[in-house]
Amino acid sequence: MQQLLTAILTMIVGVLACAAYFWGTNFILDWIFPSKGLSGKAASRNLRITNAIRPWLFLAPALFALTIYLIYPVYKSVVFSFHDRGGVNFVGWSNYFWMINDGEFRQSIFNNFLWLLVVPALSTFFGLIIAALTDRIWWGNIAKTLIFMPMAISFVGAAVIWKFIYDYRAEGAEQIGLLNAIVVALGGVPQAWITLPFWNNFFLMVILIWIQTGFAMVILSAALRGIPEETIEAAVIDGANGWQIFFKIMVPQIWGTIAVVWTTITILVLKVFDIVLAMTNGQWQSQVLANLMFDWMFRGGGDFGRGASIAVVIMILVVPIMIWNIRNAAKEMRSH
Repeated sequence: MQQLLTAILTMIVGVLACAAYFWGTNFILDWIFPSKGLSGKAASRNLRITNAIRPWLFLAPALFALTIYLIYPVYKSVVFSFHDRGGVNFVGWSNYFWMINDGEFRQSIFNNFLWLLVVPALSTFFGLIIAALTDRIWWGNIAKTLIFMPMAISFVGAAVIWKFIYDYRAEGAEQIGLLNAIVVALGGVPQAWITLPFWNNFFLMVILIWIQTGFAMVILSAALRGIPEETIEAAVIDGANGWQIFFKIMVPQIWGTIAVVWTTITILVLKVFDIVLAMTNGQWQSQVLANLMFDWMFRGGGDFGRGASIAVVIMILVVPIMIWNIRNAAKEMRSH
């Protein structure tokens, strides 16, 4: 109850503080550069000044937060990556040479590569197919709601749900895990699925695909509805069947949106952490870069240098995709 009351109080204080900030800053701005009671030229000059400053008053809190929680941590991570375990002594490129020669880092890179191949492709594909199918049935909105619901669950919460699905009991014991219960019912042998090296990566990927399919479906459904009816009617008149209309008429017209969804999920995959931590903690060869960074930074006594160098690698992988994604999204908005 105390935690609930604290959360409610925090939200109330936060909303009131935001309202007070915007009201106060605008009041001060209008007091410094008044437009009422002045001659036409002076009033016009003050209006131009206040109109130029006012947007920055709204942006200032966000810019301050970005500086404190994004720009400064990036700077410190780069600095720490060239320092030793305690982040005090300069060691040059030693941490990066260590990464190249470390087997666990190479395993993490390989696993992240597998995630990149599978998760964005399947999430986008399933989202596109479901978006097309649900637009054709009367209960499509209900189906969309059910498919989108996993997006409301945290990654840790989703991992807990799927941990029960993958749960394993010794052969002969009653299986409470859904997957093993099905396997046993079909006459198979139960398996500790998330402990199987290499294959366990795919079992973990299923969780993220389950979550992100809803995101892809919503975005792509909106894009499909934006396709001009004239092009589809013309294809029907020319004798095109359903598959040809979908893959040769509809998909090419929303290819930019598909690319945005694909790259958005790709960025998320490069940073995947919660699912691996909650399901396997990186054991059984399921380690990924973000989890490896967490281990080196906060476990085993903490190694700021190695942890920061892994963080820099993740940033280097994410930033180019993010820039391309933003540019492509902006291009899509301009085209509409």
